[in-house]
Amino acid sequence: MVHFVRRQLTASRPPPLRESGLIGWARANLFSDLWNTLLTIAGLILLALILVPVINFTVINAVWTGQDRTACLAADSGACWAFVKAKFGQFIYGRYPVEERWRVDLVFALGLLGLVPMLVPKLPFKKWNAIFLLVVFPVVAFGLLTGRLFGLRIVETELWGGLLVTLVVAVTGISFSLPLGILLALGRRSELPIIKYLAITFIEFWRGVPLITVLFMASVMLPLFLPEGVSFDKLLRALIGVALFASAYMAEVVRGGLQAIPKGQYEGALALGLSYPQTMALVVLPQALTHVIPGIVNTFIGLFKDTTLVLIIGLFDLLGIVQLGLTDPKWSAPTTPISGYLFAGFVFWAFCFAMSRYSMFIERRLENKRADHG
Repeated sequence: MVHFVRRQLTASRPPPLRESGLIGWARANLFSDLWNTLLTIAGLILLALILVPVINFTVINAVWTGQDRTACLAADSGACWAFVKAKFGQFIYGRYPVEERWRVDLVFALGLLGLVPMLVPKLPFKKWNAIFLLVVFPVVAFGLLTGRLFGLRIVETELWGGLLVTLVVAVTGISFSLPLGILLALGRRSELPIIKYLAITFIEFWRGVPLITVLFMASVMLPLFLPEGVSFDKLLRALIGVALFASAYMAEVVRGGLQAIPKGQYEGALALGLSYPQTMALVVLPQALTHVIPGIVNTFIGLFKDTTLVLIIGLFDLLGIVQLGLTDPKWSAPTTPISGYLFAGFVFWAFCFAMSRYSMFIERRLENKRADHG
């Protein structure tokens, strides 16, 4: 009798194609049973009914070149991208002088140069990067855009517009609303009655007033309460109103994170001899902010989209400058408005989608860290 004893394990074979890869995923998620199969087929049909006309309008039948409205007047013409191409500079810079637009480009480049390394977790020198973004960059950006610090030509904010104004309002609101929101959230949970009720009054007041009213008050009513001869730039008034409005909502988001921290974390910090500021900065706030990352980013996204409301006080952000471009009779055509709005919508979607995806990346990274240390 012959016996065979295997001394080495045979190499593992790959799973069947029907159980792995795209086919396996589709079988498990889209065609797992009759009901899912019917829903998948219905969804694909609905998607085709929507996508085919959209692709025809935005790509296949679109007009890409032209000097005026005549290029977009054909009966079967789609989106008038020639209009967007002709007005692209205006959409980005507003009425900023053409010969000075290099200053805006430089500000965009410096902001990107400082932001990207800050967003990549593994890159070093985060402290210096933060100092550049929070201290150096705002001063340089202000000097370049206005021309008041470097001997450049003065460009008043009334000439700013387009994506420039959208980013200025959004970035300023985001930068100030988070620290103000944290302070208000801590104040609302304070044991000192005067601090607690002042924070509550501030939060409830700003949350109870629509942003459009805040902007109107900042633009029209605020100058009435200032001493004679004292005035604020219209854009500065809008920035103050947006920052205060967003900070009230941010405060409630942060307060939710603070309430999620177990009492034992506070007691453990006190047992170690940490002061209240040390407890908050080193123990409580890092955990609380981690818990509410989705809420924080959601507030940022809402704030970014709400920048369109500055049009009510005569500031032409991206959407406002698109609407202004539609009044040009040279480009008056049936497809021009939807083309301009599609462009503005895509820009807003791109920024909001980027913020959303980055927040998901940070959440996954934090979850992996917890798993590694757990």
